[in-house]
Amino acid sequence: MGNSFGRIFRISTFGESHGLGLGVIIEGCPAGLPIDEDFIREEMQRRKPGQSKITTQRKEEDEFQILSGVFEGKSTGTPIGLVIMNTDQKSKDYSHIADKFRPSHADFTYFEKYGIRDYRGGGRSSARETAARVAAGAIAKLFLTHYGITVQAFVSQVGDLKLGKSYQELDLAKTEDNIVRCPDPETADRMIELIDQVRKDRDTIGGIVSCVVKGTPVGLGEPVFDRLHADMGKAMLSINAVKGFEYGSGFEGVKMRGSQHNDAFYQEGNRVRTRTNHSGGIQGGISNGEDIYFNVAFKPVATIMQDQESVSESGESVVVSGKGRHDPCVVPRAVPIVEAMAALVLADHLLISRTNKL
Repeated sequence: MGNSFGRIFRISTFGESHGLGLGVIIEGCPAGLPIDEDFIREEMQRRKPGQSKITTQRKEEDEFQILSGVFEGKSTGTPIGLVIMNTDQKSKDYSHIADKFRPSHADFTYFEKYGIRDYRGGGRSSARETAARVAAGAIAKLFLTHYGITVQAFVSQVGDLKLGKSYQELDLAKTEDNIVRCPDPETADRMIELIDQVRKDRDTIGGIVSCVVKGTPVGLGEPVFDRLHADMGKAMLSINAVKGFEYGSGFEGVKMRGSQHNDAFYQEGNRVRTRTNHSGGIQGGISNGEDIYFNVAFKPVATIMQDQESVSESGESVVVSGKGRHDPCVVPRAVPIVEAMAALVLADHLLISRTNKL
């Protein structure tokens, strides 16, 4: 239970952080889609650990192998099976917490639910599981290109350092120009300095990843419980360490009056447009053709290199201190994960939209 996502374009992931490897089964991908393995590899490189001084120093190249569903470079319409082998796991780094619960981790809840837990790096609850999602999301992105849909995410906040510009004012092509993945160079430098200082303090810090979807057609999303933004919210909240999701005007919208917040319509050629976009490209749970934009809030990484009070599996008071290799801030590596989950939602709804009218 709980390891699959989507209805038509559907993925099921498997594997643990310190097991032999991870993988994903992708069902519902239409036949004949060119599968660009170089593009998938590029997406995996954006998420992989050990890519800079402000990320975990675990060294995984995240090379993948496609086992099924692709023939002569194109999808066959059958399930696509893809695996990513682990090569640099150091399980001994976790032997000291074999019977101890790490604060704000899934250790306690997994143990209570299943009566057993994989303490090596968090097992199934580890963010390493998202490698499989990024691989699947890359294939979803390849599908979206045929509809002219693009998905671009970037880091807009680290701690209290906030990018004070809207996405329309930014050149999102600059997102990959720095290690924190913020498209504003000056703000990026300050974010990197902050994360590096937090790392030196043996602590962690949270942040926000913003995402923009362009080219979405009108009509994606299903009333009442399968609204597009509801599925997008579920996708984002399924990512490790995510604590919040807002789209369009989000929580800032409560400060406005209806006369300010309403998006007035106008006709542009044969297309209906809105003069503002407080709705975030979605109205009534259905896309209206404008840009979809949203924010995803990530908490500070739970593993810190400091002593913390906790309890053992037997209920004894213990002290836990983090060891091993961990991200001081997850948001730089979360950018491709957010994009991947958004692409999977959109691919699924595009296929659903084919079935609900003649």
